Amino acid sequence: MLLAFDIGNTNIVIGVFQQDKLLADWRVASDRQKTFDEYGLLLEQFFQSRHLQRKDVTDIIISSVVPNLTDIIKLMCEYYFQLTPMIVGNGLKTGMPIRYENPKEVGADRIVNAVAAIEQYGTPLIILDFGTATTFCVVNEKGEYLGGAIAPGIGISMNALVEKTAQLPKVEMNIPEHVIGRNTSNAIQSGLLYGYCGLVDGMVHRIADELGMPLQQIKVIATGGLAELIHANSETIQEVNQMLTLQGLHILYEKNKKLHSRAEKGGAPC
Repeated sequence: MLLAFDIGNTNIVIGVFQQDKLLADWRVASDRQKTFDEYGLLLEQFFQSRHLQRKDVTDIIISSVVPNLTDIIKLMCEYYFQLTPMIVGNGLKTGMPIRYENPKEVGADRIVNAVAAIEQYGTPLIILDFGTATTFCVVNEKGEYLGGAIAPGIGISMNALVEKTAQLPKVEMNIPEHVIGRNTSNAIQSGLLYGYCGLVDGMVHRIADELGMPLQQIKVIATGGLAELIHANSETIQEVNQMLTLQGLHILYEKNKKLHSRAEKGGAPC
């Protein structure tokens, strides 16, 4: 079995694959204070809840945008599974040319999402990931990763609004019935959520214009915590795939497992 970790700033998404089938997945908070033992015991509980055996895990892959958590999870894997995980980063084969000015600056999660989306949906693509930040990733018709855009996530926007004002409350992330809010909570919800839909649609249209292509020819895919909520009120998002990052990790492991195996035995690094 393949154990996959997608470590983000807010959550860690964990998946277990048996060949091409995703057997189980879980989402936990990204807690930088937890020790590798605490994460190990948490994994043990997750496995027991789905009747999985730790000894059946033969391979592990990690994608992370939180370096200190990468170290903790890597140590946990080495201690509890006796396996050295593959880390998504420089040196991995993706099959996708990266046209960023400095490819090292591209977040691992963005690469993983793009690899998965190309395989599942073809090209050209715009991939949105609604996490702590909202990222827009662009793949052209040749399958080249061009770059994209990064915006503050809705949660960050909400927190900033509450922290920087004296009387505005924190509200639930629900789409209000009316754009014109008739109470403070609905007014904030309208500004955050309808406003964010406007940001998304505006950015997608601008990206399509810059590519010089009709939007109808571009597949627009979304993933991440609030993807469904935004998709329901967006004019441009065509499909939501909440398993996109885990699927990308599985694809990347399959592309690189022979190289990783040689590296574990002292050969070429992965």
